[in-house]
Order: sequence, then structure tokens, then C-alpha cells
Amino acid sequence: MKKSVIIDCDPGVDDAIALFMAFASEKLDIKAITTVAGNVRLEKTSKNALKLTEYVGYDVKVAKGASKPIIRELVTAEFVHGESGLGNMVLPEPDGAFYTKNAYDTIYEEATNCENGLEIIALGPLTNIAITLLKYPEIKEKLKHITIMGGSTELGNHTPAAEFNIYVDPEAAKIVFESGIPITMVGLNVTNKAYITAKDLEEILSYNNRPAELVGKSLMPLVDFFKNLDFKGVPLHDPAAMATAIDEGLLETKLLHVDIETKGNITRGKTVVDIYGVTGKKPNANVAVDIDREKFINLFKRLLKSYGI
Repeated sequence: MKKSVIIDCDPGVDDAIALFMAFASEKLDIKAITTVAGNVRLEKTSKNALKLTEYVGYDVKVAKGASKPIIRELVTAEFVHGESGLGNMVLPEPDGAFYTKNAYDTIYEEATNCENGLEIIALGPLTNIAITLLKYPEIKEKLKHITIMGGSTELGNHTPAAEFNIYVDPEAAKIVFESGIPITMVGLNVTNKAYITAKDLEEILSYNNRPAELVGKSLMPLVDFFKNLDFKGVPLHDPAAMATAIDEGLLETKLLHVDIETKGNITRGKTVVDIYGVTGKKPNANVAVDIDREKFINLFKRLLKSYGI
């Protein structure tokens, strides 16, 4: 049976690649894509989501969500994802329209209509999900699971302490992690291991289909950049989280308590993971501690190759 999912995202180069994976997966029934401000501003993330669905001819509603964090001013990452949010990906302008309901009402609508339980795959700041929880508290009983690309058991990437998605809206992250909904946190400690090499990208480019070409050409220029940072390849953060939502067997996890730092001046957005159980707090997340990179890359390649079949 397919998983009924909503993908909440802020496309974003790595979100785009993760969406290509999701569209090709036979295991996901995508009920909607909801967009949030993060990598770039909401108008761009939303437009990018429409572009990506139309580029591969995938028919799914796209609902616009939060244009800024719950409390804070928006922080974006054009320096990573480019002004458009899609780096060097050039896609046609979209023809379609956004769904008539906003992200929060769409999440609630789909959760209410989903008999087997709705899951959310969250690839950006958690603002939309937190607002949904605040607006519709009863949705906690209707959401089966949330896979979160965010946080880390170790260091950050936006600051020394914090991963970008959690840093952007730590208050939203705190609401989600404290909601009681089953959560899998796929953080930098694992996604940094989910890297792709130049050799892998050369193979992907040989598939001769449009999504594979976009992925190969967008990631190949980053190989040397990450090599200079002592990475073995280009880390695929959102694609790793997407892959684990498709195949849970890729991950090793531990049930742990995760607190979100909302008050620290230099630790804003840090996911404080109680690895040794010193706080005595009840675990609230399955925290990813390892990933089978070989199986991940094989799944990644298989999904991209399927567009040419």
C-alpha cells in the first residue's frame, strides 16, 4: 500500500531533486505539495514547486503557506540556491494555478480525508506544520508520521550550532517536536554521509532524461567545492530524507529526546539531542544516527533513471 503524504518544502535545489525522487516513486501517494519560505522567499519557492511538477507532468495540488517564521524575521539562502532558488536549473514558467486553499488548511483537509493516516515529509522550515497544529490542535490524532530533514546530533551548517531549516524558525520546530506526533529526524549527521560523487553524476547524466540531466548539471559544479571542504562528495540533504521516507530500511535510528534552542544568542536553532538520556525526558523523535549510503545512492539512481523508461 502506498504511503499517503504531503511534501512540505521550500524549493531549493535539493528540494527540487527530492521532489523528482518522490514523483518517480511507486511507494508514495502525494496528496499535495505545500510551500514555505526558507531557501528563498515564498513567492519563489511556490513558483518553483509549480515549475517542477509541470516539468515532469506530475498532477498534484500546490498550496502556498507561510511567508515568514512564526515570530522572527525571515532568513533565506540565496547565496547557496541562487536568486531563483533553483541554482543553475532553468525551467519553463508554470501554466497552472495554486490550490485555492493555503498550506495549513490543505494539510488539515488531506489529513481529515485520509483513511489510512497522512504522513508529512518536511524538507524546509517547519512553519507550516506548526501553524497547522496551532490552528487545528485535533490534527495530532490524524497525522501518522512526520519525516523531518533538519537538525543534527552534532554541528550545524548555517551556524556552528544549527542546521538551516531549524535555525530559520526554531519556535515552529519546538512546536512540532513537542506535538507528540511520531517523528523521524534526518539531520546533518546522517545527510552529510549521503553524498554523491562525480562518478555517480556521470552515470546519472548518461540516463538521457530531463530530470537526470538537470540533477547532474546542477550538482557537478559542486563536487570541487565540497572536495575543498574535505567531503567525499556532494551531500544530498533533502534527497536523503526523501529516500528514507520511501525506504525506512536505509536508516539506523535511536528513540531520543530532542529539545530546540530558541533563546540562545549563538545557539539559536540547535537541536539538543539527549543521546545519553541525562535529562530523563521522554523520547520524542526517532533520530537518524546512520544511513546506508550505497542503498541510498542505488535508490536515487533508480528513481532518476525511471524517467527515461
